[in-house]
Amino acid sequence: MDWKIFLTIFIAVFIAELGDKTQLATMLFATDKEVNKYTVFLAASAALVVSSAIGVLAGSVFSEYINEKYLHYIAGVGFILIGLFTLYKA
Repeated sequence: MDWKIFLTIFIAVFIAELGDKTQLATMLFATDKEVNKYTVFLAASAALVVSSAIGVLAGSVFSEYINEKYLHYIAGVGFILIGLFTLYKA
């Protein structure tokens, strides 16, 4: 395993997830006194693992048909459009 790549991906995803809707939803589930906190943790963790697996699978499939350079352009434009939409809605 390439630890440099592992840490780069870990840090990028960790920072991206901080304060997002997923974390807020998990926090709200954990506030329920009748819900076991381990259940909340395990369910939220499983959901993130499945979501990440779908992302890896989709990336693998896309990379078979689309040049990596174009995928970077598409991702960049996508992030810019999401940012502009967010600013517009604010």
